Amino acid sequence: MTVSTFHALLVGIFCLCILLFDDAVNEDPVWGDPTMVKTNVMAWNCRWYIGFMLADLNALLSFFFGQGMLPYFANFRLLAEFSTPCVNQRWFFEVLGYPKTSRPNMANGVVMALVFFMVRIAVMPVYYSRMYAVYGTEAFYMVPWGGRIAWICSSICLDIMNIMWMHKIARGCYKVLRSARQSKAGTPQENGKTD
Repeated sequence: MTVSTFHALLVGIFCLCILLFDDAVNEDPVWGDPTMVKTNVMAWNCRWYIGFMLADLNALLSFFFGQGMLPYFANFRLLAEFSTPCVNQRWFFEVLGYPKTSRPNMANGVVMALVFFMVRIAVMPVYYSRMYAVYGTEAFYMVPWGGRIAWICSSICLDIMNIMWMHKIARGCYKVLRSARQSKAGTPQENGKTD
């Protein structure tokens, strides 16, 4: 999990740098020079563990698209790696026996919910506005028919899953924070009771 956390941070930071500073990919999101994206996608594929199959479909499609077409979109999808360290930390806390209402676990849960929202939900308008800007252009029609279908369908399916996961994460976070607040309010010292 430590390697996974480090790896996710490295890939996420590299994605962000590409999106902010790689002119070739940003100027032509369909066919721009994907050299840096290829490097980043290859780095992603050098994982030493097998993750959740549905979530990793995102990366497999990114790998496919990052090989020469749709580099901006492939790279953009890998930004989701920023949420991995919090997921891994949650696992560490569970293995170490931390209760869900412990401060470190609750802090990690809140950070996980915020980061997940920022890199998977809040970025959807940017992603789809860029997709809409490319749709119907000459560059779009140069992508093989199967590639266009896979790109659009996988994007929609992945984002439906992300919305469902975000709902589950938000509900879980709220539930744990509420139960911690209720148990704190029920302690004898705070109610003015003494034994």
